Amino acid sequence: MRLLDRYILSRFLFNFFSSFVILMFIFIFQTIWLFIDDLAGKGLDIIIIGKFLFYLMPNLTEKVLPLTVLLSSILTFGTFAENYEFAAMKASGISLQRAMLSVIIFVIILGGVTFYFANNVIPASEQKIYNMRRNIAKVKPAAAIEEGVFSDFEGMSIKVDDKYGEKDRFLKNVIIHDKTASNINYRVIKAKTGELLSSESSEVIQLVLKEGHLYQDVETKKSADKRKFPYTRANFEIYRINIEIPEMDQDLEAEMNTTTDKMKNVSRLIKDMDSLKKDNLRILGAFSKNIINRMGGFSSLTPQDSSSLASMEKVKKGMPSIQRATSRRDSAMLAYKDSVLAIAAAKGKMTQMEEVTGLYEGWQQMQIMSSAKNSVENILASVQGKKDELQKRYKIYNMHILSLHKKFALALSCIILFFVGAPLGAIIRKGGVGLPMVIAIILFLVYYFVGVFAGNYAKENNIHPILGAWLSTLIMLPLGIYLTKRATADKGLMTLGSIPDYFKNLFRKKQKIATT
Repeated sequence: MRLLDRYILSRFLFNFFSSFVILMFIFIFQTIWLFIDDLAGKGLDIIIIGKFLFYLMPNLTEKVLPLTVLLSSILTFGTFAENYEFAAMKASGISLQRAMLSVIIFVIILGGVTFYFANNVIPASEQKIYNMRRNIAKVKPAAAIEEGVFSDFEGMSIKVDDKYGEKDRFLKNVIIHDKTASNINYRVIKAKTGELLSSESSEVIQLVLKEGHLYQDVETKKSADKRKFPYTRANFEIYRINIEIPEMDQDLEAEMNTTTDKMKNVSRLIKDMDSLKKDNLRILGAFSKNIINRMGGFSSLTPQDSSSLASMEKVKKGMPSIQRATSRRDSAMLAYKDSVLAIAAAKGKMTQMEEVTGLYEGWQQMQIMSSAKNSVENILASVQGKKDELQKRYKIYNMHILSLHKKFALALSCIILFFVGAPLGAIIRKGGVGLPMVIAIILFLVYYFVGVFAGNYAKENNIHPILGAWLSTLIMLPLGIYLTKRATADKGLMTLGSIPDYFKNLFRKKQKIATT
């Protein structure tokens, strides 16, 4: 059995590592096409590009590893079944589970290593990739400007239709939105052409704009002056903007403090999830209280203590005349209101709202209606604005939950996909890279796209983030159980012979009944 276990494990490891290398190579080339705009033509040396691709490899492992386990298991056990090696094992009294034992132990260990990798290595690589992309944009300014879209460039949003020339230094149809420290757009610049001028000895890059227009808001101390001079407008032939940038020999791997959910391990995710949940509940509670106070709803009466009640009694005893006048005035007002309401109710021409507004003059009724309408509109606008803000905050919270559970789901998926691929290879009894490769790719695409769609739905809070992280794995779990049972019983993928037999027997019974 030791020799058999060693033989099966060695064949599986050979297929595993060879498949991993080939698939990683394919995914790296696919990733190069995705990041070609960030790397090509930016004056970066081959070492920096190599480091960038090296830091991308752990992130690609998240996709490559499940496919590798699935493909290698199908290849290994499909070859055993095709060469009748499984038949020889079963003839010797060795079951499928016992033949898979050594590989099962390896896959379980691989699941633990995968979790460690997802918890420690992938977050660090994500941080490295983020820092390199940001620092490349600073050191190589042309790399930060993309064609056809607005790009953040040293506090400005800049858009160009085309970049050309040496190192993309010449720009065409430039639009710049300059923002204040509070992220308010206060200046817009449009130019037909532009040019980026820099030197290795200077920390300042100059953006030269030609043949354009400038629109800028005017800051005034008084609001009345703002109406008189809302903005300035100017035409220019040449406009120069000096931008201070880091030194050109800056380390492209310099660390930054920016972190996202993909850059955090399990302990950090749990801690930040608790903080985000408390902040969201606090913001929601404060906004609800603010809305209630603005509308005047559920306002509680201030309780009066015994001393205040005693002082009120003294005041009443000291001013009997005022008390009598007040009581007579209140009685008259109550009588007037009762008479008005009685007349209105008798006529049957007033609704409940009109019964209240009917106590006021016509111009007062218009003011009440206008004030109520404005209050409702303001409340609805506030609610909609806060709703959009809370949706963004809860999306960040959902992404943290999703990233946390994906680390565990990735480790378990390697084990489950092995129990899908190994019995499937034994059932189809086909080795090589033909049919097994096709089946492995189809199953992996189902697993991958279900995970992608579930993750997107979870981020938008359409489904629970935990379900979004585990859905693709949960779909593969019953498939693995079904295939393992079929392979253990030495049955095919599915048995269709019993279905025609059932209908034949049913038809025969009906014929016998008809003849009798």
